[in-house]
Amino acid sequence: MDSDNLVRMANRIGDFFEAMPDRDEALEGIATHLKKFWDPRMRRQFLEMVDANAGANAPGLKDIVRVAVERHRALLA
Repeated sequence: MDSDNLVRMANRIGDFFEAMPDRDEALEGIATHLKKFWDPRMRRQFLEMVDANAGANAPGLKDIVRVAVERHRALLA
């Protein structure tokens, strides 16, 4: 799948959960959504893209999504 499309989809998920008042719950919600609804190949490609841009945000990736991936990496792997 196209990396830009993965970023766009992840950001839309982030937009939804960003409105939650509890940030920790939002971060867990993002990771849980990715785990439940993304194919393992999509998650693997997404994690590889995030890893390739370690130290610098993946192009266009929202901060809340990046933090969710960092904090809940074990759930997504």
